[in-house]
Amino acid sequence: MAINKPYRSISDLAETIPVFPLPRAILLPRTQLPLNIFEPRYLALFDDAMKSDRLVGMIQPSATEASAQFDHPSLHAVGGVGRITQIAESGDGRYLITLSGVCRFRIVDELPMQHLYRRCRVSYTEFAHDLEANAGEDEVDRPSVVDALRTFTKARGLRIDWDEIQRAPTEALINALSMMSPFGPSEKQALLEADDLKSRAETLVAITEFELARDGTTPPSALQ
Repeated sequence: MAINKPYRSISDLAETIPVFPLPRAILLPRTQLPLNIFEPRYLALFDDAMKSDRLVGMIQPSATEASAQFDHPSLHAVGGVGRITQIAESGDGRYLITLSGVCRFRIVDELPMQHLYRRCRVSYTEFAHDLEANAGEDEVDRPSVVDALRTFTKARGLRIDWDEIQRAPTEALINALSMMSPFGPSEKQALLEADDLKSRAETLVAITEFELARDGTTPPSALQ
């Protein structure tokens, strides 16, 4: 999905952003994350974001999923900032949002609560390469990713559009699979924090093979 405002440098991004803590939800550059917003504090967050720069930070709570239900969970240090590219009202008080990923960030500090939602001062410096589309695609072992995905979906009885997989650019494929994968919060965070696309692809294959081995399925690498 194209966005109206290009971000060519990390200086184009706000240093203070609202953050939306959500377990198992990560946002990577040039991906889309659909959100169903209904809590008053997050309705207020998106109202205010639409009035300013449309930037919202997605971040996982660092606590367990059970304790993450509290109002103010501790947060992981790294998240992903996205721009609101679609917003629709449901008619029953909800917003249907699409966030388009721009860049990862590291929390510098959290600001005192002055709103219903949380805000953080963040740094994008170590993730400046996120703004370069398709960076590192040539270094990715794409066949290994596809083989792991094929074995995983077969083992779990999942249906997948293989024609769409073959057509997808490598960056889009790796990042979308990382976001949609049915893994736990720790695995999702590892995928988010991988240094580059090659590392993310290798992490994705390693996690997939671990899950297959735990299920008693022979991972693709063991067949080679």
